Order: sequence, then structure tokens, then C-alpha cells
Amino acid sequence: MLIALDPQSSVPPYEQVRAQIAELARSGAAPVGMRLPTVRRLAEDLGLAANTVAKAYRELEAAGVVETRGRHGTVVAASGDASRRVAAQAAAAYAERVHGLGIPAAEARAVVEAALSSAYGQG
Repeated sequence: MLIALDPQSSVPPYEQVRAQIAELARSGAAPVGMRLPTVRRLAEDLGLAANTVAKAYRELEAAGVVETRGRHGTVVAASGDASRRVAAQAAAAYAERVHGLGIPAAEARAVVEAALSSAYGQG
């Protein structure tokens, strides 16, 4: 598995690791069931603190991208549908909430676009 960090990036290293592993899983480059390097091994390979990689792994696990199987390590989960389902549920909850607040749809969309731009480092 090839992960490359950009030391000049404003994106924190743990987020660079998380995003790259998530993309590898999403694209199929890291197939379901593929065992990921241990936290210590990946940290050593990337020149990071183990806690930095552990944070990325925790976020990936919380999102359903990977599963930790104790002594069997961390593997890519069969989560594509689960991740999208969670995203759809969050979007539906947001839509209900802003509708209940009386916020016009166009304004609600603008808020989402701004949040996405910020989350994806585009703003």
C-alpha cells in the first residue's frame, strides 16, 4: 500500500493518511479484506508518531472503511454501501432540521457547499 505525505500541505498528517486509505478502499486498490500495516509499522514507514496513524485508523473504523480484528489486524471492510447509507442519513437529518428552522432550500444548499469546501480543503 502506497501512502505519500505532503509535508507542505496544510492538511494534518493523520487526515492525509485517512483520506488516502479511504480512497484506496473506495477505488478497490485496497480490496475488501486486505490487511493494513500495523499502526507502528505504518508510522515508522511514514516517519510519524504512532498516535497519528492510530487516529487515522480510528476515524476509518468509525466510518466503516476498516475493521479491527484484534490479533488479526486491521482490514479493509465491505463498507461502501454502509458509508453511503450513513451519509444519506446525515443528509436527511440536516434537510429535516433546516426545513424545520424555515431556512430556504437554496440557503441550506449554500451552507452544505461551504461546509464541503471546508472539509475537502477547497476553501
